[in-house]
Amino acid sequence: MTAALKGRHLLSMKDLSGDEIGAILDRATATKQHTDRVIAERPLAGKTLGMLFQKPSLRTRVSFETGMTRLGGHAIYLSPVDFKIGERETTEDIAIVLSRYVDVIMARVFGHDIVQELARHARCPVINGLSDFEHPCQILADLLTIRERKGKLAGLTLNYIGDGNNVAHSLMYGCARVGMNCVITCPKGFEPDPRVATESQAIARESGAQVRVVHDPAEGARGADALYTDVWASMGQESEAAARREKFKGFQLNRALLAHARPDCIVLHCLPAHYGEEIEYEAARTPNSAIFDQAENRMHAQNGLLLLLLGK
Repeated sequence: MTAALKGRHLLSMKDLSGDEIGAILDRATATKQHTDRVIAERPLAGKTLGMLFQKPSLRTRVSFETGMTRLGGHAIYLSPVDFKIGERETTEDIAIVLSRYVDVIMARVFGHDIVQELARHARCPVINGLSDFEHPCQILADLLTIRERKGKLAGLTLNYIGDGNNVAHSLMYGCARVGMNCVITCPKGFEPDPRVATESQAIARESGAQVRVVHDPAEGARGADALYTDVWASMGQESEAAARREKFKGFQLNRALLAHARPDCIVLHCLPAHYGEEIEYEAARTPNSAIFDQAENRMHAQNGLLLLLLGK
């Protein structure tokens, strides 16, 4: 199973089987539990990660860069002014050139077509660090966090409340792959991509799970093992922020919503958080909250992924 991941791209959670997700999480757990030994062994010594950023970042940059350092490798940060995809150079040329320098490419971009084209032309693994369509690295960290808290994934129910965005898409695919029920709660008109709904529901039928989209927050949260939210207006949607605040009234992750979930329900947020909008500050600070474990696990989940993609 681990050998099957060597040299692969990760553009979507759909790219991974349930067993492959499990293998990544197992390796992530092992590196997290034995950090000193991993640092001493330097499994990625001599390896370089090229990081392409069209969007600013806190967690993505620091988690990948720190992770590569702990694994004995090296990471190079490339800002938008360094490569200017489609302006200074074509995506194809960037992929070909970087492949001759680095061992793996991570791209945090606007359009999903950019990571797809990088993968078409690169001779090394390409990781989607975030696109407008998916955020697979975030969901690997989410699943790791839930498994740490609950001891399993299959049979649990996750309720995501908010915009049917890239995070929602990756959650739908990821939960379906591991046999976890996924309920997306959103205002009408903000549903996930219909293609993602259809595909993730088909995957869920095979794994014994369910993927649903509902519009009533109380219904979505009922009996949930995890409640998850994200910002109402993502990067690039700033002009829509005021209108979205109106549309999303009543779709806040707060203590009232938690009352509909299981007593030990986990609170999750991929951050950054806008307290008082998509999440209540007090809900984010309850003993149920795992949002900072979730943030830390970005590094551990990505370490597990990097090791397997590079055959270590």
